[in-house]
Amino acid sequence: MDSSLAKVFELSSGNNIKVKITNFGAIITSLFVPDAQGTMTDVVLGFDTLDCYMNGKSPYFGSIVGRVANRIKEGNFSLDGIRYSLPINQPPNHLHGGYKGFDKVLWEVIEQSTGENPSITFKYTSDDGEEGYPGEVTVTAKYSLTTNTSLRLDMEAVPKNKATPVNMAQHTYWNLSGHGSGDVLNHFVQISASEITPVDDNKIPIGEIMPVKGTPFDFIQQEKIGARIEEVSGGYDHNYVLSGGEEKMGLKHAAKVKDPSSLRVLNIWTDAPGVQFYTANSVNGVVGKDGAVYGKHSALCLETQGFPNAINQPNFPSIVIKPGEKYKHTMLFEFSVDSS
Repeated sequence: MDSSLAKVFELSSGNNIKVKITNFGAIITSLFVPDAQGTMTDVVLGFDTLDCYMNGKSPYFGSIVGRVANRIKEGNFSLDGIRYSLPINQPPNHLHGGYKGFDKVLWEVIEQSTGENPSITFKYTSDDGEEGYPGEVTVTAKYSLTTNTSLRLDMEAVPKNKATPVNMAQHTYWNLSGHGSGDVLNHFVQISASEITPVDDNKIPIGEIMPVKGTPFDFIQQEKIGARIEEVSGGYDHNYVLSGGEEKMGLKHAAKVKDPSSLRVLNIWTDAPGVQFYTANSVNGVVGKDGAVYGKHSALCLETQGFPNAINQPNFPSIVIKPGEKYKHTMLFEFSVDSS
């Protein structure tokens, strides 16, 4: 890979939001939003240089993951009578597209727009057989500042001549106090879901849908992350079944995050059926931007997605896209402050 082709692009709406994105992995490398006093702070984990992303040491900071996000049990699935075996890059499972998923490739910049609503669109063509997946598929990711407080991501995928599973996700690690400010256990989270897909010891859904009421997974009302995390083995890393409710621009509300120290608020909207809530359980001593050392629970991820291992669970919403069809997945990140 020619690292000189990796560049960083900026979208800005003045003093409300400034985001930097690279065409390597379609990664959000930094995102600045104001606190209640108007102080702009970078609220996403990441690295100072692109080399740090490209050397394989990043735990998916800020990236778009695919062809299939999350886990596929033992890296195996059958489609149209053919058995496929994918790389086991997180034993015993396949995770986030394999050893060289969409987060580790150069995307082409096909559109850039400046002005009141700046945007940038990336494109990548994944070959037939890449990381074991069937069929060529062309994917695009468009980041746009739709208002001066909102970042929108539109992901699409079109298969060429074979059916293939597609389940892309955006994997930003959020810390609304600032990327180097310690853990997020005091952040409040509300998730618009009354159920999760419970998992086995290898983080694979067992195929059931479980109500969260009365469990440590209940974030129907906003709860402090640290309040019950010790009751969850290893920390939160679970898929929530989004239940709809409030809508905006055809998207359903997925989650709300509030940092009580800065009073920053993030609301996420999506058209995906699920959202993975992950509390950076495996981050341990990663040296990031400005020399900050990121430790366990130093951030949270809210990855809207199809359900994990859906390709092997016929009762889950299908993630198979056939020729002539188009995969579409939209996320809206809306920032505000709550001074109440």
